[in-house]
Amino acid sequence: MLIGPVFTRELAVAPRRIRLYVARAAYPLALLVLMATAWLVLTGTQLVRDVGDLARFGAAVFPILASLQLALSLFFAALLAASDVAHEKDRRTLSLLLLTNLSNAELVLGKLLTSLWKVLMPLAAAVPVFLLAALLGGLSYGQIARTLAVTLAAVLCAGSLGSTLALWREKTFQALAMTVLSLVLWLAAGEIVAAGTFGQSFDGWSCRMMAAGLSPWQAIQEATRPYLHDQPTCGPFRSPVDLFLVVSLGLTLLLNLTAVARIRAWSRTGEKERRREEKDRVEAASSPLPAPTSKSRRVWDNPVIWREIRTWAYGRRILVVRLVYGLLFGLAVVSVWTSGVGSASQGLVAVGLLGLLSLVLVNAQAVTSLTSERDVGALDLLLVTDLTPKEIVFGKLGGVFYNTKEMVLLPMLLCVGGWTVGWLTFEHLLYLLGGLAVLYAFAATVGLHAGMTYANSGAAVATSLGTIFFLSVGVAVCMRIMLAFSGSFQAQFLPFFAFMVFGGAGLYAVLGVRNPSPAIGLASFLCPFATFYAITSYLLDSTLAVFMVTVAAYGFTTAAMLVPALCEFDVATERAATEP
Repeated sequence: MLIGPVFTRELAVAPRRIRLYVARAAYPLALLVLMATAWLVLTGTQLVRDVGDLARFGAAVFPILASLQLALSLFFAALLAASDVAHEKDRRTLSLLLLTNLSNAELVLGKLLTSLWKVLMPLAAAVPVFLLAALLGGLSYGQIARTLAVTLAAVLCAGSLGSTLALWREKTFQALAMTVLSLVLWLAAGEIVAAGTFGQSFDGWSCRMMAAGLSPWQAIQEATRPYLHDQPTCGPFRSPVDLFLVVSLGLTLLLNLTAVARIRAWSRTGEKERRREEKDRVEAASSPLPAPTSKSRRVWDNPVIWREIRTWAYGRRILVVRLVYGLLFGLAVVSVWTSGVGSASQGLVAVGLLGLLSLVLVNAQAVTSLTSERDVGALDLLLVTDLTPKEIVFGKLGGVFYNTKEMVLLPMLLCVGGWTVGWLTFEHLLYLLGGLAVLYAFAATVGLHAGMTYANSGAAVATSLGTIFFLSVGVAVCMRIMLAFSGSFQAQFLPFFAFMVFGGAGLYAVLGVRNPSPAIGLASFLCPFATFYAITSYLLDSTLAVFMVTVAAYGFTTAAMLVPALCEFDVATERAATEP
């Protein structure tokens, strides 16, 4: 058997699932659509005369595809590995696996490769697309080989990181949040080194070479560069790409060895914590009325939000997540300050990256607040009580925003700081604060919607986080293509039209197929077009239009998901109607 029965079972079962073939066909098709969109943008804004123009197009579109593939692979490899292990722990099946004669290595590596199998298959299917880009000219097969090697090494390292953190942390939100924050810290460390913060060189190594050897983002930029003559050396390594491969594979080995050595100790610690929580709940339920001298905790009128706010529903170690996020906020502040007080562009980039990270964390908190309840059977108990849908939904939303208050307030505080030092006007400050508030509500509602719609926790987490990530990546890719092939916006609209239609169909497939409604269908196709209009308005310095379109589109989408959750809660969660 390959690596053990866990992975062998996945090899036998995976071909029976239709989603494996859908993912394997959809991913290269999406890359082809993106390449065709860039080609139509080029031919609509410039005149293609000879093979030199084709070569320049190939050289321009290849870094976009390579960077997009790395971002998608890192995100899904880490989060799928973390969510798969956390799902096993929530259902208490990991404890059963530890009781078998499986070795620690078979269990850890089996779960890791089972998760990464879903990422590696689309990557293999996308290889012909990159080879097709090479036929246009402007890039070599060596660039493609270096790019694929960097992506594969980064996937293995990110998946090992997510799997190890999920085995260590007890709660699903903690595992997902720590995984995302660790990835961001990894990428931020590379950017700090590349900026020359610690000097332009060290022992003959330039900061750019060291950053490419440490960060996957810097490594992919180096891998996509053509080596016209002699490739740059990095100490004993032939190139920075070789250094990155050694560093990433070393981290992968270290993370997996740590997980193999500590998995049973972490399991015993988590089991003790769960038994302590269960004992406290049993004693609270079976104990007689408290003595007059003892203190009792008064439950609020809405017990759902009381549990979310007044208890350690997501574990005591959630403080670590807040501290790490605070560290990233400090790095964003330092980045803005060192670039110059009046640097509006640097400040907006910091706000955008920090806001994107907070959107992912808010969404992760929202979806895991329901999937964790479903896995332990607590959601079924809530559904047979006399709690109203309004109490459950708004109780969960209140708990989400309370537990992620630092992630919500700190990006807004950075905006206020930008207005104080002068790189934001008061009008732009209001636009940013209002837009962030609407997007936070959208992210939290998407999480609750996915948690109610999908009975499988892994599918719910992947759908919810994938929706936020694809919307963010779609915005970044559209802006990158527009800037790379700048020209008339009228000529760019028709090529992007097909791209937006595909995006709307994908959004409807994850949000509205299971519980279809006309409002969700309209919102799914409205968001991509509204986002395209907001991007073009931003590039044309029409900030009011960006704010109004963002609030209208994503506010309507939030309402389209929230109203059915309140009015058709029984249908969304398959709850048995008990009211007359």
